[in-house]
Amino acid sequence: MNVRLSEIFTSIEGEGILYGTKTLFIRLAGCPFECFYCDTPDSLPMNSGTSYDIGEACMMIEDALKPNTYKVNFTGGDPLVQSEAVRRMAEFVQSKGMQTYLESSCYDVGRFSSVIEFVDFVKIEFKTRDSEFVDPLHHPRLLQNALGCLKQSIDLDKNTYIKIVVSARTGRDDFGELLDPIFRAISDKKISGFIIQPTYGVEEPSLGQLLELYDMVYPRYSEVRIIPQLHKIIGAP
Repeated sequence: MNVRLSEIFTSIEGEGILYGTKTLFIRLAGCPFECFYCDTPDSLPMNSGTSYDIGEACMMIEDALKPNTYKVNFTGGDPLVQSEAVRRMAEFVQSKGMQTYLESSCYDVGRFSSVIEFVDFVKIEFKTRDSEFVDPLHHPRLLQNALGCLKQSIDLDKNTYIKIVVSARTGRDDFGELLDPIFRAISDKKISGFIIQPTYGVEEPSLGQLLELYDMVYPRYSEVRIIPQLHKIIGAP
């Protein structure tokens, strides 16, 4: 088995509930989609990056691990494009006593199912219609896949949180159409956080808009947080 990797590097986690932690990032190449605010366009082409034998890739991960690293983050691109390779690498990482983290758009519940066994921390990302991740016709299917991933992660008692990226384009209706199915899915089940992440450097939302979206979530889940991309602010990769 081979895997296409864009890069392996250590940096500071800049997003989500684990922001600020020292992390080894495994950036996989390839993503079949393209949000208008994507900040890793070089890793989107399916033939980008470099192909490695899975054993070689695991040795590269082991060699790259630095002391006091909190976790290993599988990111992209989108890791689910190479789900079987991610499963193999995540299993290897766990065998070394390290925690694993999956950062995906959760666009395919079947691929997600093949990986989740060896993942400790899971970000379930829900895309608004305005993200241009998919066309409006296919957005309901995308939402159903993300909800399926959310239910699986919670049922397996993974450390699970929700993230929604918002921009100046994001309206109340587009944002609100995600909330009812999300909170029906989690009901009284535990999640570790709900993150509203503003875009950076492209169609950034206003403070008033962020507060309005925050107020839509808070009555349902009081631990909602607005967290920008920390790594962009401090100039980290």
